[in-house]
Amino acid sequence: MSGLAGLLAGDLRVVNVGLASFAEPVAAAGAAVTTLDWRPPAGGDAESALRLARLYRDERIEAANAVAVERLLAAQPMLVDVMTAREAIPALADGPLLLHAGPPIEWERMCGPMRGGIVGAIVLEGWAADLAAAERMAASGEVAFAPAHHFDAVGPMAGITSPSMPLYVVEDAATGRRAYSNFNEGLGKVLRYGANDEEVLRRLRWMNSELGPVVKAALRSLPDPVNLKSIISQALQMGDECHNRNVAATSLVARQLAPALARQGDPGVRALEFLRDNNFFFLNLSMASCKLLTLAGHGVAGSTLVTTMARNGVDFGIRVSGCGDAWFTAPAPVPVGLYFPGYGPDDANPDLGDSAITETAGIGGFAMAAAPAIVGFVGGTLAEAMAYSVEMGTITLARNREFQLPTLGAGAATGIDVRRVLDTGSQPVINTGIAHRLPGVGQIGAGICRAPLGCFTSALAGIEAALLAAS
Repeated sequence: MSGLAGLLAGDLRVVNVGLASFAEPVAAAGAAVTTLDWRPPAGGDAESALRLARLYRDERIEAANAVAVERLLAAQPMLVDVMTAREAIPALADGPLLLHAGPPIEWERMCGPMRGGIVGAIVLEGWAADLAAAERMAASGEVAFAPAHHFDAVGPMAGITSPSMPLYVVEDAATGRRAYSNFNEGLGKVLRYGANDEEVLRRLRWMNSELGPVVKAALRSLPDPVNLKSIISQALQMGDECHNRNVAATSLVARQLAPALARQGDPGVRALEFLRDNNFFFLNLSMASCKLLTLAGHGVAGSTLVTTMARNGVDFGIRVSGCGDAWFTAPAPVPVGLYFPGYGPDDANPDLGDSAITETAGIGGFAMAAAPAIVGFVGGTLAEAMAYSVEMGTITLARNREFQLPTLGAGAATGIDVRRVLDTGSQPVINTGIAHRLPGVGQIGAGICRAPLGCFTSALAGIEAALLAAS
């Protein structure tokens, strides 16, 4: 007996590291093979891997991360008010300024859906008479653009926020810090996907003139603020993950608002009808809550906690607790998922939106184990949804005490650590809507994408530079 068969005669057991195909001939010869899912750290980049080795057990980082993640976990988001965007964010009252999703980007580089949203918002504000004039105005430099995150605000998909829009005001009961989000328009032809025709603008005008004010009046009539953290916690027990499935959360917030809205007369009834027909109503409240949670963990010197993940349809950007307001970017990926009839990957825009703030706070794609029905919307299987939630535990700093996942019997994986992402090669998973690459078309599907590793290699270099500057 000779060769491979001879080696295997002694009941050889093999551990395979690398490509699974390496083990195939060994297994075919009768050996017991265990394949280890291993990837070189930092995507195989030697310089980043050395940096990771220097920083992985740094006591300063460990202490900073313990502080940052505990602050995130302790935050208590409460819905306290509704204000117009110009009231909540004074910079919007000072001149033609529009906020958008994701890291900074100029008009020339904006994707189709974001351009469509910008043009629609310019007409909505009355800065231009029609869409053609609005596009010329946007291209001329007369309107300034800035990320919503720069003002502690968030918006889904294109994320356009203009001065007259109503914003939710969400306040941390522990610190008084505030975060903001615009209102959700519902599904179909909507501004956040770049649609901007008269139907879209008519709905937005109603939201500005009636929906926002009546929700504001209802909230102010309540004896206490609405506890959004409690609603998210309950919704996770009821089949939501509070990013792309918000059926339970929307129902829970409706129960709290319904009596107060009903007392507002016909406008309140119309608001209730709108809420009834919009299962995504809670998404923007979820996003503002998660923004507040991650804000609580931001600004801790030396911390590698990720406090922002956002996309503008061209770039994917992250911000890190110990790196101030710096953005670390890489090209935005195209989601993999299910498409509406008549559309496919060639029609898709790269991922966009601030809604990945939900994953940054530990829900959304990180909590898909709680939401079996989500796979029917974004694709995949229940087993894959469960596996995502387990996998995300390998790149995070904590399990959430209040955001419990009943199918796993554990808290949601919370607090993405730049180092752990690079060490494991496991990229944060995000479930997301898919926008058509052209303005005005809208949503064409939903799916899954992963945060690009390049953001994290750049962020690790930023952390090391900050630590060196502080020493």
